[in-house]
Amino acid sequence: MPDADRPLQGAHILRGIALRCLSVICFAVMSTAMKWASQDGVTAIEMLFFRSVFGLPVVLGWLMLGPGLGVIRTRRPGAHLLRSAIGISGILLAFGALIRLPLADAVTIGFSAPIFATILSALLLRERVGPHRWTAVALGFAGVALVVRPGGEVLDHLGLLMAIGGAVGSAGVTVAIRQLGATEHPGTIVMGFFLCSTIVSGIGMLFVAQPHDAATWAVLVLAAVSGAAAQLLMTQSLHAAPVSVVTPFDYLQIIWVTVLGWLIWAAVPGLNTVLGAALIIASGLYTVWREHRLHRERIATTPLLE
Repeated sequence: MPDADRPLQGAHILRGIALRCLSVICFAVMSTAMKWASQDGVTAIEMLFFRSVFGLPVVLGWLMLGPGLGVIRTRRPGAHLLRSAIGISGILLAFGALIRLPLADAVTIGFSAPIFATILSALLLRERVGPHRWTAVALGFAGVALVVRPGGEVLDHLGLLMAIGGAVGSAGVTVAIRQLGATEHPGTIVMGFFLCSTIVSGIGMLFVAQPHDAATWAVLVLAAVSGAAAQLLMTQSLHAAPVSVVTPFDYLQIIWVTVLGWLIWAAVPGLNTVLGAALIIASGLYTVWREHRLHRERIATTPLLE
């Protein structure tokens, strides 16, 4: 690379990191707002509906300003429906975990998604997984076990199952996108999901919608807008810098939700959560470093983002 191009490349990388950090803050705000809204009885279906309704215009605007609406045509509607079903199930479980668990615990377990993605890739895509990645998987599972607190403070069992199920769903989406990405434009994949989630959650709203006070509606709007902004910022970060450079900054979300949980509810994570988060983060960072060394760039999913 010519020396004159190096400052420009460095500026792009710094821009990508800045955008990723902003997206992480937006994700943390979304998770915190959803948790806050749940205290007024807001259900997971309502959360998904607001996220979808406010996210859909963002996706439409991105398509119209970029590749155009023509890219949403597809010859693989069945594959998009399957991807959407997995994504919707994963998000509903993740939102259910936010309702039932402390904020930091729910988000921390959600970051185990790359662990399950490695396992699903080996089982479904027949990808070769070497001893280094299996070591990272074992390290991540040890972290999840610590957060679950075997023999320690008891967390809501259904909430724990939902959090793990949400992580598995996020991993399933990663595998599905890898398969769809071979033939489908990213705009097609994103638009298909938002359309499906809007329709499904809209039908669900007919059965679970309930009145809320103005403060709760404002929190739901904040969650939806911050989630849409996070999606856009994360996408732009991948245009500016390599995946292996920006992905490690996703783990700052654990710190942000911990700070927000402390400011709003005076909630302080226990030692198990802190140690478990450290192991999960170490597992993820080691996987990213290993993939980078092998020159394999993969799209890493952030929990609650589909």
